[in-house]
Amino acid sequence: MKANFENAFKYKLIYVMRIEDEAHQGLVKIGDATIETDLPIDQLSSNCEELKKSALERIKNFTNTAGITTCLLHSEIAVRTVKQGNQCILAGFRDYDVHEILERSGFKSVRVGDSTGREWYRVDLETAKLAIAACKKNQASLGNTAVITKFKPIIFRPEQKDCINKVVRHFKRASRFLMNAKMRFGKTLVSLEIVKKSGFSKTIILTHRPVVNEGWYEDFKKIFFDCPDYLYGSKTRGEKLSSLLSSEKKFVYFASIQDLRGSTRVGGKFKKNSPIFDTIWDCVIVDEAHEGTTTVLGEDTVKAVVKENNKITKYLALSGTPFNIQNEFDNESTYVWDYVMEQERKAQWDSLHFGDSNPYEDLPELRIYTYSLEKIFSLGKDTLSIEDKAFNFREFFRTWTGDISQDYVGMPAGKRIGDFIHEGDVVSFLNLLTKESEDSFYPYSTEECRSIFRHSLWVVPGVREAKALKTLLLCHPVFGNGMFDIVNVAGDGDEEENSDDALAMVRNAIKSAGSDNYTITLSCGKLTTGVTVKEWTAVFMLAGSFSTSAANYLQTIFRVQSPCNSNGKIKDLSYVFDFAPDRTLKMVTKAVSVSAKPGKTNQGDKKILGKFLNYCPVISVTGSEMKRFSTEKLLQQLKKAYIERVVQNGFDDIHLYNDELLKLNEIDIKKFEDLKGLIGKTLPSKPVNDITVNAQGLTNEEYEELGKLEKRKKKERSAEEQKRWEELNKVRKLRNDAISILRGISVRMPLLLYGADFPYDEEISLDKFIEKVDLLSWTEFMPKGVTKDKFREFQKYYDEDVFIAAGRRIRTIVKEADELDPTERVKRISLLFATFKNPDKETVLTPWQVVNRHISDCRGGWDFWDENHNEMLEEPRFVSQGQKTEDIFSKLNARLLEINSKTGLYPLYLTYSLFQERCKKLTKNQLTKEKQIEIWNYVVENNVFVLCNTKMAKAITQRTLCGYSNTKINAHAYENLVNTLKNKPHVLVEKISRKAYWKKGEGDMKFDAIVGNPPYMAQLGGVASQPIYQYFVMQAKALSPRYISMITPSRWLTVTDGLLAKYTREMLRDTHISQFYDFSDARMCFPNVEIKGGVSYFLWDKQHDGPCRVTEIDGSGNLSVSERYLLEPGMDTFIRDSKKITILRKVISKKERSFSELVSPNDPYGFDTREDHSSKRRKISFEKEKKPGMIPLYYYGWRKDGVGYVKEKDLRKGSDLVSIYKFFIPKAWGVGDASKDRLNSFIPKPKAVCTETYLCVGPLKSAEEVKNALAYTKTKFFHLMVSILKSTQNTMQKVYQYVPLQDFSKSWTDADLYKKYKLTMNEISYIEQTVPSSISKDGEED
Repeated sequence: MKANFENAFKYKLIYVMRIEDEAHQGLVKIGDATIETDLPIDQLSSNCEELKKSALERIKNFTNTAGITTCLLHSEIAVRTVKQGNQCILAGFRDYDVHEILERSGFKSVRVGDSTGREWYRVDLETAKLAIAACKKNQASLGNTAVITKFKPIIFRPEQKDCINKVVRHFKRASRFLMNAKMRFGKTLVSLEIVKKSGFSKTIILTHRPVVNEGWYEDFKKIFFDCPDYLYGSKTRGEKLSSLLSSEKKFVYFASIQDLRGSTRVGGKFKKNSPIFDTIWDCVIVDEAHEGTTTVLGEDTVKAVVKENNKITKYLALSGTPFNIQNEFDNESTYVWDYVMEQERKAQWDSLHFGDSNPYEDLPELRIYTYSLEKIFSLGKDTLSIEDKAFNFREFFRTWTGDISQDYVGMPAGKRIGDFIHEGDVVSFLNLLTKESEDSFYPYSTEECRSIFRHSLWVVPGVREAKALKTLLLCHPVFGNGMFDIVNVAGDGDEEENSDDALAMVRNAIKSAGSDNYTITLSCGKLTTGVTVKEWTAVFMLAGSFSTSAANYLQTIFRVQSPCNSNGKIKDLSYVFDFAPDRTLKMVTKAVSVSAKPGKTNQGDKKILGKFLNYCPVISVTGSEMKRFSTEKLLQQLKKAYIERVVQNGFDDIHLYNDELLKLNEIDIKKFEDLKGLIGKTLPSKPVNDITVNAQGLTNEEYEELGKLEKRKKKERSAEEQKRWEELNKVRKLRNDAISILRGISVRMPLLLYGADFPYDEEISLDKFIEKVDLLSWTEFMPKGVTKDKFREFQKYYDEDVFIAAGRRIRTIVKEADELDPTERVKRISLLFATFKNPDKETVLTPWQVVNRHISDCRGGWDFWDENHNEMLEEPRFVSQGQKTEDIFSKLNARLLEINSKTGLYPLYLTYSLFQERCKKLTKNQLTKEKQIEIWNYVVENNVFVLCNTKMAKAITQRTLCGYSNTKINAHAYENLVNTLKNKPHVLVEKISRKAYWKKGEGDMKFDAIVGNPPYMAQLGGVASQPIYQYFVMQAKALSPRYISMITPSRWLTVTDGLLAKYTREMLRDTHISQFYDFSDARMCFPNVEIKGGVSYFLWDKQHDGPCRVTEIDGSGNLSVSERYLLEPGMDTFIRDSKKITILRKVISKKERSFSELVSPNDPYGFDTREDHSSKRRKISFEKEKKPGMIPLYYYGWRKDGVGYVKEKDLRKGSDLVSIYKFFIPKAWGVGDASKDRLNSFIPKPKAVCTETYLCVGPLKSAEEVKNALAYTKTKFFHLMVSILKSTQNTMQKVYQYVPLQDFSKSWTDADLYKKYKLTMNEISYIEQTVPSSISKDGEED
């Protein structure tokens, strides 16, 4: 392979040719070609050998048809002088410029047959040469010196026309569309043409990049040059919005999203932009939609403008990298145009169009060069990722801050704040780029190379790095020789601020450089999206990592693919230089995924990647070796990227499994059915948006085959095709069903691999994994019934290589975190835990977000999340809860205990908060990295204590707190912990209350605080799960610490009997509880987790004795705070919403009977029977058709509901409820939330009975009373009173305890009830706002 880089800019030549046959007699073709030459322009005279050679090569490329004889008549260089401002510069021109002169001079193009193109002109050679000369003189036509200055109609390329037509048609029947087109497609022009063709009156363009306003305005003039009735407006260009709205003319208005989101209309601080939000727009265009709609503020702003339910507004999303939004659009509402399509069309044009003017010729080819710097010169371990060898640019370019907590060591003498810490390595890197050598592979090694990369963009990690790099470049012997203008546009790092000044700086520098000097633009994000600097020929990726956003990466590298006509040459090539090879390959696979329609891959990976590499070569440079990536080599790297996805998805990913799932036989299927009986079938969680793959459970060939079959309607398929379609669907369903079953096992693996006690560098195979996890830990962490032997039956379906590599990746993340300071390490570990999934609805791994919210609310400390706990912070914030915080985290000899650690995240929060408080006592200069680690280890060894249920839980906690270091934690794996807590709690108290148990000497161990999220349910000696969290809370009290804080389900709050009754009574009467946080909807605390009845956490303070500060959070996140006792006088349950208390007191004061007296106990007629020694229900025997002596049976279950018929003698109880006046209500309804619950009660047929699905309400005195009572259950008042005790879906007789019984000889409305109980306007308003207007449907059976 040639060592030197190919010139990015090349001359064009114009040629004139003819075909020697009768059909083409008197016709000539005027075309252009690229000339590869190093000769200066003054040596390229008309018809010289270099020009003729290039012209003949071009003609030969499209005239290979047998029998065609061609003759080259003329060739000359296609360069002319044009005026730019006050200067005259050289510019290249194309064949279509000459064609236009002929057309304006009355010579129309002629098409001869179907095989030789359409660009023939009936002119002689002299006329053709005169047209070329006129073009060079910038004339509009032959013999005319006037130059055309007005806008000409845009000639759209075929794919642009296809997109325009598709969108216009789509908007006639639908309202949302995604234009998924690569950078340089012309999305602006195409969008405006869509607006024009659709005739939209009011169009708004929304963008995160205000700098692109100029481009939209210029393109508006090109599209609407012939439409004076269309206006353009923005805050800086064109008309003001008020003028546009009052003009009654059609218009296009440009607005920036960050300006709009400052409005109070979307939660901002300023009263502005109201007309934009008030207007019903015909069309809303969102430019770079992938970035404008993925933040909460941005998305809310766009929604507020679109107002999607108005059925008028059309929404057009524009993006070249829509990875995070493309799933919102289906195939019909998406147009795709990518780099491969573009370059393929460019390459095939000549053969399909006989050398006619190629509209894709101006779009340069992209070439990517990757460099493995770690193999070139020795770098410290901090600059490399242990696993991927992905270059760590942030560390490499790190600068001195003067803050030892950030620098880790003291700043050496002679260094200044802002200098590079690794300055010697950075200088070596610059020297490498510029090392003088004729056969160098580096971009600035020769004068020739420097001229190729005359203007380049360097992307660096941040503002300080950009400033330091500019300083160093200016001191460098090559970059600082006076010929390079280093333009730093990093600013203060805000990518959203106006980039007009930055763009002007770059353009002025390029203009000043002329044809002899150079520019380097340094950016940390600015000018990498939505703007064009056409002179750039190379981008240097000196920022990011293996996990870099593909959207940002691709947006940046395609900046250099802009067409450019400079100094008489046309840009033909553009370059990317990346120094993180694995990152490069991952981005390539991501770019390839864009080629597919959303959610599908229509071709095999090999074919797609082969095409991409053909049009965008990826060349690896290692030392003095240069190799072009083959498809096979890149596919090997693709698997590595899949592994990253498997880890990020917490093993909830199809790539974890192999093709054995495509070969399931009847025996295998039976095994999967049995496994399903043990663990059920689960749906995948939302995957990390990464590489698009064939996720259909088929080989790519089978998937393509199925796609072809599905395009045909069933009646159009042959019998064989229909059979094959059914077979392929069966294979797809079988594999996907099998994965949905295995998922219940797979999602439990990452946490076990994380904690597994293996040497770091030892690979964990599936066999080792099974062997290494101890039996008790396996039982606790795996689904009930999935023994090691059972798992071995399904082991063969896992891809061993992916499992091993994914496990290694998890441990690598931990190992890398060990090299960080404590703050960064905590952040890295917490991000890893964010990938771990909850294995089932009863096993909830406490998210780091919840740990922070829980402890900071109750104790204070160092919180890594914002105040609303929606976003993780770059730096943690200190939360003070007054003396409670001081007592715990400022006490040097504090002893804090988590009573059942499973992940170690609670101890991690406690350790970090203790660590930070101890760091406060030292100066910044004393806080070296080594000192911080010393303090951390001291806290772990002396202040934090942990009790675990298994050895694995202990190992996981050890890993969380100390990684792979030798520091030992104070932890015990207490086998049978739950049984001991339940049956012998005093034994546990005696053990853990002794210092000797913790190897801390003799005497009693007193804990200052106990925290945790105990397990909620377990099967203890029976078949049904039982609540167990109460045992942990009671055990904590028995240890008599100063503080206790735990998070548990809230179901206990309204329990009056059963296992939790004693616990409820004791907790509600405990006046030591000083704070109580109650989430009626658990998802407000645990995102994406549904826990019936909500969750709550509390602070128990031994020295507190009085009312409690109760904070209630409803299903919308609204907070209500009150000071009250948990148990109201005369009550035996907690009233979850304090606003209900005054209403309840008024009802109780009436001393009326309870509606619950009319409600039957569970299973009113005795149909709920179980099979012997099992919890499995027996199916009810009933008839579907009525027979003599039978009565109606209302049932619901076994996937059906309706009415059957049974004999009255078959009732096991409730015979007295058969003939009474009554109605039925469901036993299970709603979720325990008055704002969402719906009760559907109904009047059954006479003498009807029901299964345990319903409860019977009666006896009532007449049919009229039944109707009145049923109507009562529809009132808002009724629903509110039920909600006092309703905390879950199950709504038994006791839940109706506080609903007052009424006189049902009359009907009752809400107004009657409000008046009866003398409710205030505030109380009435509360009921009206809390309970929805449409409660339930009337129900009456004939």
